[in-house]
Amino acid sequence: MSRMAIQAAVTMNQLQNKLDLIGNNLANSQTNGYKTRQADFSSLLFQQMDNMKDPANAQGRVTPDGIRIGTGAKLGSVNIDLTPGTIAETGRALDSALLEKNHLFQVQVTENGVQETRYTRDGSFYLSPVNNNQDVMLTTKDGNPVLGENGPIVFAEGFDSINITADGQVMVNRNGVEVNSGNLAVVEAVRPRMLEATGNNDFRLPDLNELGFNFGEIIQAVDPNADIMKSGALEHSNVDMSKQMTDMIMTQRSYQFNARTISMSDQMSGLINQLR
Repeated sequence: MSRMAIQAAVTMNQLQNKLDLIGNNLANSQTNGYKTRQADFSSLLFQQMDNMKDPANAQGRVTPDGIRIGTGAKLGSVNIDLTPGTIAETGRALDSALLEKNHLFQVQVTENGVQETRYTRDGSFYLSPVNNNQDVMLTTKDGNPVLGENGPIVFAEGFDSINITADGQVMVNRNGVEVNSGNLAVVEAVRPRMLEATGNNDFRLPDLNELGFNFGEIIQAVDPNADIMKSGALEHSNVDMSKQMTDMIMTQRSYQFNARTISMSDQMSGLINQLR
């Protein structure tokens, strides 16, 4: 196979990954708090021409001998766009929409016996019974505990009403007396590109020790007294449908051009074989 055909085949594989990413964005265009994923491409270096034959040329060199030729492209990174989406009022007491960019709710998730903290922009919360139905706990729609400043927010059953204030206080009313049952532990991702998507509209942190970062360099607490959310409302997805459709068409066309390159390369090889 010619170098041109190899380049096209490699690029097609990476373009398929971008199409999958666009499809995921389109599928979540109606998911509350969903953030668009963007694909960044980079040149793929894999071929080297060794044109320096004299052993003396290698003395004192700190770079490889020869000339490296970039062939094809690869999906360099998948970035998350945390730009806030539009906010729509729902009138539901447990719905909360974050107002600032890069702010996130914290959620406690347990998978395969391992417990970790994940982050989300989806403020559609629910109450789940715990402790033999004597108490209730604030959870996500998947039943995962929403974290407050002191862990999961749990309070006694039998209240009259509940609401979440603009600064994240969970206020429970019993017999006309309103009591603060916990404060939502909202954080800010100061390096949002470090977040990894985990599915279910959640994010997690990578292995910070391996990357040489501290937790405080990625995630920081927000001012507990600031108005950071709107109660009785939800943030819509920030997916731009027109842009995603345009990207999909351009990616499909690029995929077709590369497929055509392979076909033409095969035809040229066939003609050369006939000349022999």
